[in-house]
Amino acid sequence: MATAIINVGGMTCNHCKMAVEKALKTLDGVQDASVDLNAKKVSIEYDPAGVDEAGLKKAISDAGYDVY
Repeated sequence: MATAIINVGGMTCNHCKMAVEKALKTLDGVQDASVDLNAKKVSIEYDPAGVDEAGLKKAISDAGYDVY
């Protein structure tokens, strides 16, 4: 397993938090995703054999949020 910490912009509420976590958890290989709204970051535990960091960032962008 690997861990990625990605800066995410545009998250302002608990709904945003849940939307980002849900978008990531639907990907093959993602074991867990946890958003820190105050820090504007998401921590993701994933299997690199199932998804890469570019795929994680794309899922966040596709959900309507900015990735830094």
